[in-house]
Amino acid sequence: MDVDKNERRVLTRFKSDTGEEIGNLVDLPVSVTTEQLTSLCNGLLNQEDEPTPFAFFVDDREILKTLEGVLDTGTDVNAESVVEIVYQRQSIFRVQPVTRCTSSMPGHAEAVISVKFSPDDQKLASGSGDTTVRLWDVITQTPHFTCKGHKNWVLCIAWSPDSERLVSGCKNGVILQWDPKTGLQKGPTMTGHTQWITALVWKPYHSDAACRYFASSSKDGDIRIWDASLGKCQKILSGHTRCVTALQWGGAGLLYSASQDRTIKVWRADDGVLCRTLKGHAHWVNTLTLNVDYILKRGSSFDPHENVNTKDSEVLMKAAKDRYDGVVGTHGERLVSGSDDFTLFLWNPEKDSKPIARMTGHQQLVNDVRFSPDIRTIASASFDKSIRLWDGRNGRFLSVLRGHVQAVYMLSWSADSRLLVSGSADSTLKVWSMKTKKLLFDLPGHQDGVYAVDWSSDGSKVASGGKDKVLKLWQH
Repeated sequence: MDVDKNERRVLTRFKSDTGEEIGNLVDLPVSVTTEQLTSLCNGLLNQEDEPTPFAFFVDDREILKTLEGVLDTGTDVNAESVVEIVYQRQSIFRVQPVTRCTSSMPGHAEAVISVKFSPDDQKLASGSGDTTVRLWDVITQTPHFTCKGHKNWVLCIAWSPDSERLVSGCKNGVILQWDPKTGLQKGPTMTGHTQWITALVWKPYHSDAACRYFASSSKDGDIRIWDASLGKCQKILSGHTRCVTALQWGGAGLLYSASQDRTIKVWRADDGVLCRTLKGHAHWVNTLTLNVDYILKRGSSFDPHENVNTKDSEVLMKAAKDRYDGVVGTHGERLVSGSDDFTLFLWNPEKDSKPIARMTGHQQLVNDVRFSPDIRTIASASFDKSIRLWDGRNGRFLSVLRGHVQAVYMLSWSADSRLLVSGSADSTLKVWSMKTKKLLFDLPGHQDGVYAVDWSSDGSKVASGGKDKVLKLWQH
């Protein structure tokens, strides 16, 4: 490292984002660059042969060019003080921002309400107000199957973690299961809910490799756990006094449900016992996100750069569990809730009924909230036309993204956490850079509001759908 001998130097210590210290104290010039820090960090970790990219932080401020850039913002440095440099592993593969629409796929006769890539990224499904579910060929970007069976608007869809099953729920409270290979209904029609279905979630792959169980929530206030193989309801969880608006199935055997009764309930999925009720919101709770969402969504699929090909369910289960454990670490699952009261709360729901943080700043109701795959950032979308970014560990406000001219409906992260895409009532999608915290690409093309958006796990495509009844695919 070529440095000026008269240059200011500081004593530094490297620490992982989970708190482990590596190596001894290092005397560094303040002009040290992120590239040099990366090289040094890989050396301390004995991984020069297969170096990992890192991001570096001092007091939660990211080092973008040199160490001096963050020290000059107020860090008190003298000869005796030690600057802690927190390193965070970055995704090895980089997702290219989507910049153009490669396919407009008409077919639905009403608004497209949900769009989801399968965990293996090979299939794409959409649910619509025209009562159908459609399956699309991702490679040829053409319609594959039209799944008919519902008699009312299809409000939500969910892929099983092994990508072999798809369930859909409609306004009549009916749930159907589909075979993506044929587009035909699998098993019996699942009935029991008395009002429309608001969410569908599968039991995580690492605790159910057969992908037998999923849960549904409804406007009737109940949560039901279903055996997909038998097409039968196994348990009914009752306790909410109003519509259940959002549902998450965590990796530690807990179900999290949000409701218009202003509470979030934490249930033990195995026996249906209510563990705790999370209170704090002053109005309807609309949306939930877990720090393990991305890992659980991957299911039995490996990350794109892992290049592993096996059908052995035990190997896949262990890999899924290892990935899950790697994310939760010692801190456990973190949950964020967004509400009509304009606020968000960050929770430690496995252990505590009091929130870690109350996050304020939105001027209208919060529509959607998403943890980044690297769990460092939380993004929230609101009717106030803005997206806000928050620290994933403590809920601290980081930045606001402005550019949409109407309500922002939905968000989706790129797999490497470097990009975020948003869909809005203003008929556009927008791609945002997390490095600059600014708009990267404006994607017009839809003729009306964009209700649904999903970024494929391999990073290559974004799918969107909305009021104009058209499904669009966007690529680099």
